[in-house]
Amino acid sequence: MKVIPIQARSDNWMYLVIDSSNEAAVVDPYDANKISKEAKEQGVKVTSLITTHHHDDHSGGNSKFLSLHPGLQAYGGSKQSAGTNVVVKEGDAFKIGQDIDVKCLHTPCHTQDSICFFIEDKKTGEKGVFTGDTLFLAGCGRFFEGTPEEMHAALTKLSKLPEDTLVFNGHEYTKGSAKFGLTVEPDNEPLKGLLKKAQSDSCTTGKSTIGDELKWNVFMRLDRPEAKKATGETDPIKIMGKLREMKNAM
Repeated sequence: MKVIPIQARSDNWMYLVIDSSNEAAVVDPYDANKISKEAKEQGVKVTSLITTHHHDDHSGGNSKFLSLHPGLQAYGGSKQSAGTNVVVKEGDAFKIGQDIDVKCLHTPCHTQDSICFFIEDKKTGEKGVFTGDTLFLAGCGRFFEGTPEEMHAALTKLSKLPEDTLVFNGHEYTKGSAKFGLTVEPDNEPLKGLLKKAQSDSCTTGKSTIGDELKWNVFMRLDRPEAKKATGETDPIKIMGKLREMKNAM
């Protein structure tokens, strides 16, 4: 499989996911014309549209894209995302082309309709997950419609995916996330390496894994003494809430 990140707005990521059969899916196609052009240049047939959550900077291009590519299966966690004609829930599955299996993970918090989409190419064994604004590299989304408990549950669910799963997130927030993480874990060498990489690479998405997140994402390392010390809390839910408050204040 091939996953192509395409920038929208100043820091959003849309994706074109291509199967060996030349069938493809688009993820969060905010800039419908731009991602349509990429699909045409790649010579692929788009058969499905995937929306990670209903916020306009992710779902706002759906109607335009569907007008350019009528008849698609449009998957999302609720009808709040324009054009959604297949509402998916935890554990639902579908395919992209012949070889890419997709599994839906309900991860409410940033929005209640947030879905992370785990993909696996059955022919090559390659794996990825589209995390929208739930999981960022070294960070997580704001709790707009949810609670620290929900974000903890969502990130715990993602932490159980195979460690070689590539992370495709919704925004290029890596530099800020890494800088914040280092205020909590100043001696974290993988996190230092990520910050250095983010300072010279404007596209960090899809180049690291769930295994990496377990090493450098402070929101997934709530049991660490550094997280307890930084927040003054010992309960993981309280640590999660406090870390998010601290990040919001940066």
